[in-house]
Amino acid sequence: MRKVTELIGRTPLLSLCQDRSGSRLLLKLEQFNPLGTAKTRMALEMVRDAERRGALRPGGHIIESTSGNTGLGLALVAAERGYRFTAVVDGHACPDKLRAMRAMGAELVYVTGDGDG
Repeated sequence: MRKVTELIGRTPLLSLCQDRSGSRLLLKLEQFNPLGTAKTRMALEMVRDAERRGALRPGGHIIESTSGNTGLGLALVAAERGYRFTAVVDGHACPDKLRAMRAMGAELVYVTGDGDG
């Protein structure tokens, strides 16, 4: 593998238990995605869909309101594919996630809850 996004979705299944009829309870361990969240898979699919539809072209700009995990995923995908990424965040966003987004090249735009609603 040459790209981090090639690891997205290759998460293991854990067979937690099986009943007498043979039915099994399987857990998809999404925390093994890059960045530790299922939102990374969603972010990749959002970008792929936008590319297929022609809504996102080479050198494009992704803008998303996020408080953490979706932004992390989009920052990763954008960095790898050469897109600009702007995360619109508020005071509830986790500082560690914001630092990680910024480290991957994201621009952060802060908003407050003081609007008219």
